[in-house]
Amino acid sequence: MPARIPLILGGGTFGSPNTNTTRIHTLPESQAVVDLYTRLGYSNIDESNIYGHGSSEEVLCGKARSTRLARRHKPGFFSAENVRTVFQDTLKTLSPHKIRVYYLHAPDRTEAGRAIPYEQTLRVIDEFYKAGLIEQFGLSNFFSWEVAEFVGIARTNGWIQPTVYQGRYNAVERGIEPELIPCLRKFGIKFFAYSPLAAGLLSGRALTIEADGNISSAPGSRFNTNLSLGTHMQQRYKPLLPIFIELKEVLESHDISMSAAAQRWLQHHSALGPEDAVIIGVSNINQVEGNVKDCEGGPLPEDVLRVLDEAAAKAKGVEPYYAH
Repeated sequence: MPARIPLILGGGTFGSPNTNTTRIHTLPESQAVVDLYTRLGYSNIDESNIYGHGSSEEVLCGKARSTRLARRHKPGFFSAENVRTVFQDTLKTLSPHKIRVYYLHAPDRTEAGRAIPYEQTLRVIDEFYKAGLIEQFGLSNFFSWEVAEFVGIARTNGWIQPTVYQGRYNAVERGIEPELIPCLRKFGIKFFAYSPLAAGLLSGRALTIEADGNISSAPGSRFNTNLSLGTHMQQRYKPLLPIFIELKEVLESHDISMSAAAQRWLQHHSALGPEDAVIIGVSNINQVEGNVKDCEGGPLPEDVLRVLDEAAAKAKGVEPYYAH
């Protein structure tokens, strides 16, 4: 049976060697992964111009169906001029495929506030939509009130409205549920969940602490502090690590893997519905079938649900905000 909640293949592990989180580096490797993914009955791929320092779209070689405009840590990145320039580069890379969903990856902020007015950015994205270059507009990592502001601006000006939101959500990190999910439902916006395995910690791997106090990491790992993303991920997840370690021990006593429990929770017990989606990541071709199989599993027994609920309750006090 196919997954109850649709699946999307994440492009964050595709790209040049020695760049953030990349594990799949060549066109043949990429082709093999995508071929297997499609044979299993799925086709959507998520991409960003920041993955692999911009190399991920090239390694995927035009296979992506949705893409995100990332801020690249430079205020003003969402100016009209820059959005047009980056969009044209993305069109060339992903050609001949049409972009299904075009996202703003994260807010363009400075310490003083907003770097670029939303109106300026949204006007350009509306041009893309009316030219037939994108099918939908999405947001990622924004606060709920910012989502509402985008909707209001779009409605006032007759521009394209956001119809998809992409955010962090898993069995332990449930910070979107009280505020963001009701906002999205009010405006008819779908939710696509990334990090279903909490940056790999819900796979059961990397649940050890090194001598320097950091979460253990392998080359290419999100937690590798030699990469620019690593320090941020260490800071985010170190407070949660004891919860994940305890959860693994308890789930093992229930004879279920962390990854299977996490994926099945999202499919059957979360706030997601069939109109939403789960973004799965893979580090190599051997993980594709296993990840899909976990997502296609049935509902969890009550005792396992209680274990996950208890872990989420413990995480609530230390879990970072859902938005950037």
